[in-house]
Amino acid sequence: MRPYSNPYLPLLMPELRAELNRLSEALNRVVVGQSQLVQQLLVAMLAGGHVILEGVPGTGKTLLVKVMAQLIQAEFRRVQLTPDVLPADITGTNILDLNSRNFTLKKGPVFTEVLLADEINRTPPKTQAALLEAMAEQQVTLDGESLPLPELFWAIATQNPLEFEGTYPLPEAQLDRFLFKLTVEYPDRQHEKQMLLNSQKGFQSRRLDIAQIEPVANVKLVLQARQEVKSVQVAEPIVDYLLALVQRSRQHPDLTLGASPRCAVAWLQTSQAAAWLAGRDYVTPDDVKAVAPPLLRHRLILKPESLLDGIQIETLINNLLNQVPVPR
Repeated sequence: MRPYSNPYLPLLMPELRAELNRLSEALNRVVVGQSQLVQQLLVAMLAGGHVILEGVPGTGKTLLVKVMAQLIQAEFRRVQLTPDVLPADITGTNILDLNSRNFTLKKGPVFTEVLLADEINRTPPKTQAALLEAMAEQQVTLDGESLPLPELFWAIATQNPLEFEGTYPLPEAQLDRFLFKLTVEYPDRQHEKQMLLNSQKGFQSRRLDIAQIEPVANVKLVLQARQEVKSVQVAEPIVDYLLALVQRSRQHPDLTLGASPRCAVAWLQTSQAAAWLAGRDYVTPDDVKAVAPPLLRHRLILKPESLLDGIQIETLINNLLNQVPVPR
C-alpha cells in the first residue's frame, strides 16, 4: 500500500540516507556477523529511542556501541554498573569548594551524547531509576536545578541473559521506556572465521584508537535524519493495522501484559525509521512487522501457565503478526 509521495520531504534525503548506509557498512566491517542487529540499532537511533543489548559475554556488545559512537563522532561515556554504584555516580553532584565556599557541579557520565550503561541489571533499583529518569526527561535534576542533556543523548544498556545471582531485573514500567531490546547472538562459522582473520591482521577491539576507524557521519547529520524520518508518510490503513496489533496483544490469552500506548507510538516511529532506511517516504505493513520483535520482546509478559507450557515470546510475536489481517 503506497500513499502519495510527500512533496515537502527535503531534497537532501537521498544523500542523508547514503551517509547512514555507509555507517551501516562501516559497522558491519568491524562488528562482523551482526548485520540484522546493526540495522535494528540504526532504526532505534533514527527513532530517538534507547536500547537494551542482551547477549552472553564476548559477543561484541560494548565494541558495537563504541564503534557506533566513533563513526558518528559523538561524545561517548561508559559506566560499569555494579551493586555499589550510587545515583550520584551517574548523574553527578555539587561539591563544596572549601577555598571559595561555593558549590561546583561535577557532572556524571550521563552528560554525554552516547552513554553505555554496562550490565544495568547489576545495579540497585535506585540507581537504575536515576538513569531512567534521564532517559525519559532528557534532563537531570540536581539540588532542585534541572540540567538539560545533549540533544542526541542516546542510552544503550547491556545485560547478560545467563547470570541472575546478585542482579536487579528491571520492572515492566522501566523496561517500557526502552525502545528496543536487541539480542546479540553468536556469529555463524564464516563470520567468526573473519573475526579471527581480522585479529590476525592486527585488529584489537580494546584499542579502537589505533584501529584506524574513520568517521562516516556526525551528530548533526543524525539529528537531521531524525527530522526527516518524522516526515515519512503513514496511511490511515497502516495506522489501523498497527492499532489492531496493539489491541490484539492486550487481548491475547497467553499474555498478562500487552503493548502500552507508549509502545504504540514507538511502533509508529520505528516503522517510519525502517521505511526511511529502506529508501521509501511511506510505511508498508512489512515495516510494521520488521520492527515488531525488538519492540515487543521486553514489553509482552507471558502468563505463568503459558511459561509452563513452554511458549516462547518470539513465537508468540510471530503468531500475533499472523493473526491480524494485513491491509491491501
